[in-house]
Amino acid sequence: MPGKIAFQGELGAYGHQACVEARPEYEPLPCPTFEHAIEAVRKGDAELGMIAVENSTYGRVADVHHLLPESGLHIVDEAFVRVHINLLGVRGARLEDIRAAMSHTVLLGQCRGFLREHDIEPVTGADTAGSAAHVARTGDRSLGALASDLAARINDLAILARHIEDHDRNTTRFVIMAREPDFSRRGPAGMITAFIFRVRNIPAALFKAMGGFATNGVNMTKLESYMVDGQFQATQFYAEVEGHPDDRSVQLALEELDYFTDRLALMGVFPADRRRYERGRSTARD
Repeated sequence: MPGKIAFQGELGAYGHQACVEARPEYEPLPCPTFEHAIEAVRKGDAELGMIAVENSTYGRVADVHHLLPESGLHIVDEAFVRVHINLLGVRGARLEDIRAAMSHTVLLGQCRGFLREHDIEPVTGADTAGSAAHVARTGDRSLGALASDLAARINDLAILARHIEDHDRNTTRFVIMAREPDFSRRGPAGMITAFIFRVRNIPAALFKAMGGFATNGVNMTKLESYMVDGQFQATQFYAEVEGHPDDRSVQLALEELDYFTDRLALMGVFPADRRRYERGRSTARD
């Protein structure tokens, strides 16, 4: 086995599922927070980190983009995980026995229709896998958990209802991070270049900075802004474009961007996952 891959959550979480699907040769290392997962990679306790960045139903994962630029790590891959949500209960329980269901608030929000239809009260838990473990410990037939098939197997729970999410394309995108970048690969579905930047304090700086991508024919698939250090006047951007920095078009666009920024840092260069371009996936292009 080549080493460990860190993820946020307990065994059975969707981050664990992402590790199993995308890097089955690595040993999953559960971490209580994204900060702990990143630190595990930085310190060498794990070779890779599986970090959730956005969900097609819920949107971007809060605070993650604040962590990435200061992590000292590099994005070396991406993974899309189809999030199938199940209602789990203790052995012997039936769907009609369930009066309340526990899970992370994000998953509760993705199953509103099912919970309303069956008159099940949502109960906020720390995370999905932890909620499944809690249900297993209590042995309460009236309490369910919203979690993955993997969480059901790990905690020996029964699946009382499968795939109860409100949206049938519910998908979470993860980035895989490592201590060293890898610019050598070329993916069959193309390459993605990720970077962060801050525009200079001049009129129309963002408009001018983006112009280089249009004039050089570079497709920008993601552009997100967030405040830095709680200051409204200090805005940082996270962006992803199709292509490799060695491509002449990307090179020219980044050179033009650099002219209008006071900070520009490459976050990673990685092969595009084919699922990024599946029809109807809202995480593919923002």
